Amino acid sequence: MKQAEFDGKGSLIRWTETEGAEPARVYVHGLGAASTVYNAHIAARPELAGRRTLFVDLPGHGISDRPADFGYTLEDHADALAAALDEARVTGAELIAHSMGGAVAIVLAHRRPDLVSRLVLVEANLDPYPPVTAGSSGIASFSEDDYVDNGGHARVLEKVGPSWAATMRLADPRALYRTAAGLRRGTTPTMRRMLETSAAERVYLQGELTGQLPGRDGLETFGVRVVTVPSAGHNIMFDNPDAFVAEVAGRG
Repeated sequence: MKQAEFDGKGSLIRWTETEGAEPARVYVHGLGAASTVYNAHIAARPELAGRRTLFVDLPGHGISDRPADFGYTLEDHADALAAALDEARVTGAELIAHSMGGAVAIVLAHRRPDLVSRLVLVEANLDPYPPVTAGSSGIASFSEDDYVDNGGHARVLEKVGPSWAATMRLADPRALYRTAAGLRRGTTPTMRRMLETSAAERVYLQGELTGQLPGRDGLETFGVRVVTVPSAGHNIMFDNPDAFVAEVAGRG
């Protein structure tokens, strides 16, 4: 296990990694998730063998620390991820990033373009205040106190179902709330605008079962390769791992 300080107060972001050739592949999880749980079965595929691979858990999630006085904005998470990559001496990485983690990866590529050569975004959040869908967590609909101290966390765990709850219950409730609230607020400029202007190679994966990606034509105009993955919903790495691996390997 590797670690790096991310807040100037001794809090540590942690990751596991396998040795291999550069550029490294860095897997970044979504809200209430963990990188190894969602991606180890992908990285283990023979098509992806031989590359250095990092599985990073963002602050408040998985094996990383969860300071109570941390902001957990998208920018905060991106800076923590940058601290991990700097400590690991990673540059020009390929980031494979899911959902909220995709938004973090976009912010990182904008703030530290030296760290990112390629973005593989898996249904990443691109816009502030997205519409509520059946797959939304509902965390940001609470106040922070109600979510953390008055039963909101337990209600969300029941609502999201056993698979998501299995990793969400490993995350700190206050960190989850602040992360969800920061994701809902988005960034300035927006994640979509950062993605449009990024110099990195960019691939956006959208599950067929999720529906059409809003603003797809605009993203493609800016050179983003948008791929609709058949027979997949939000968790493409579970729903259609063969297609997912092909895109990560650059063979899609």
